[in-house]
Amino acid sequence: MAEVKPAEVSAILRQQLAGHKSKAELQEVGTVLQVGDGIARIYGLTDVQSGELIEFESGLKAIVLNLEEDNIGAVLLGPSKGIKEGEVVKRTKKIASINVGEG
Repeated sequence: MAEVKPAEVSAILRQQLAGHKSKAELQEVGTVLQVGDGIARIYGLTDVQSGELIEFESGLKAIVLNLEEDNIGAVLLGPSKGIKEGEVVKRTKKIASINVGEG
């Protein structure tokens, strides 16, 4: 059995760690409580703003219109068939807007 020297282990670890790039990203997320008639009720997005766009795991977006103490209501911008109770929803921190004018 070959002996491994501590200096060799340290050198290998240093080499591998030198090339490692860590990227941490903090996201505010909530959970779908209920979906129906193009409206989703979501729990957990405590800092969301009225008119803000939110995004479901499927990529579908919605506009937050109703802010209540323990949940929010959002209008879906597409079909609700892929949205399920318990699905994760994340903030985009962007307010819905429409460009005006030519171009």
